[in-house]
Amino acid sequence: MNPIRHRMLWFLLVFFVAGAAHAQLPDFTGLVADASPSVVSVMATRTADAQSRSRGTPMDDQDAEMQEFFRRFFGQPGMPGPQTPQDRTSLGTGFIISSDGYILTNHHVIDGADEIHVQLTDRRELSATLVGSDAETDVALLKVEESRLPAVKLGDSGTLKPGQWVVAIGSPFGFDHSVTAGIVSATGRSSQIAGQQYVPFIQTDVAINRGNSGGPLLDIDGKVVGINSQIFSNTGGFMGVSFAIPIETAMRSVDQLKKHGYVSRGLLGVNIQDVTRDVARSLGLPRSSGALVFRVEPGSAADKAGIKVQDVILAFDGQTVAGSAQLPPLVGATDPGSKVPVRIFRDGKEQTLVVTVGEAPRSTASVAGSEDAAAVGTNPLGFGVDDLSAAQREALGLGEDEGVVVTRVGGSVAQRLRAGDVILMVGKTKVGSVAQFNQVAKNAKAGEPVMLLVRRGDVTQFVTVTPPVGERK
Repeated sequence: MNPIRHRMLWFLLVFFVAGAAHAQLPDFTGLVADASPSVVSVMATRTADAQSRSRGTPMDDQDAEMQEFFRRFFGQPGMPGPQTPQDRTSLGTGFIISSDGYILTNHHVIDGADEIHVQLTDRRELSATLVGSDAETDVALLKVEESRLPAVKLGDSGTLKPGQWVVAIGSPFGFDHSVTAGIVSATGRSSQIAGQQYVPFIQTDVAINRGNSGGPLLDIDGKVVGINSQIFSNTGGFMGVSFAIPIETAMRSVDQLKKHGYVSRGLLGVNIQDVTRDVARSLGLPRSSGALVFRVEPGSAADKAGIKVQDVILAFDGQTVAGSAQLPPLVGATDPGSKVPVRIFRDGKEQTLVVTVGEAPRSTASVAGSEDAAAVGTNPLGFGVDDLSAAQREALGLGEDEGVVVTRVGGSVAQRLRAGDVILMVGKTKVGSVAQFNQVAKNAKAGEPVMLLVRRGDVTQFVTVTPPVGERK
């Protein structure tokens, strides 16, 4: 064959193959044009006055450490501030989930904020009210007083498979409505952050940086399948490993925040670990799968159902448990009080137990804003409380007459308390029920500080709140 003709045929073949490959690449322009109007920039401001009041308490120190952890990439780096406190604004992303003004973002974007504003694509800036938030799913629900807003279309994260294209829209470093794309790397990932065991994260290689937090992760059809929440990085910048909250997990939290003001989760009451090959051989288990129980909480749902140490949980409510990380999201998504079958492996054979699921302590949800004012206004201290359940007292190590749980917080009190905090004392009086709390609280005088003994997580300390003037009913 003529060398020149051979070379021309070769070039034509390469051009044809390259063109065919190019034709198979997705075009995101239509998707982005449709979804972008539903994406907002979120500006969360913590005022200087609030910062100075809260500075130096162990609770705030704990929160600051978490905020500076590797996923807290939405705001400014932790540099030493000036001697005089100044307002501090963090930037993040959110998206409109209903035309009447409900907006979804991350809890860590607005955590501790006194003022929240959102900016729409038409450059309008609106004041937003925090309806409620939940740290354990890292979800926050905002509300703006606006109607006929463009809402996103919600997809199904359960259909996602590794290798599928996904798109993120957000405000990295303040560059609003930036678009990045990549593929799903894995699904059902456990978080590297303690306390987030209830979220089966979507791992992607979509470029995510500071400011992307709270933004939508979209599938190829332009439907939201997740909320961009975390990155794994040794430098604080994008390194190809990003995590998103499945939209179904987020919307379950949204529904409960709207209905109850907090997120209720199921509790089994076991400590578990993965089943290694050696463990499987020693137990006579055919394969290394399931969740090995190494501790059962006395009096818990698992204990009452007969689950024992060295049992291997193979399935929960009909869902296979391949590894220990898969069990907490399944249990957490189950309504407390539900009766569910749990398939276990014990003494060389499988059996099924029926468990009445308990309720996990509500320790990290927070609620604030004007929508809660009516609900908490009947309490002169400016917040609402509820009795602790037996399961909650057991999990917290409290006696029958110790503590009430904060359910709703409004106004200035939200700067010191959160929903999920446990009140042990009001003034010098111990409280163990709503009736006891109300009896003591009714003596509070507007404008005069009241000392509370508060437990949050593993920290117990005195906190002072001032009953709001003019809000007592």
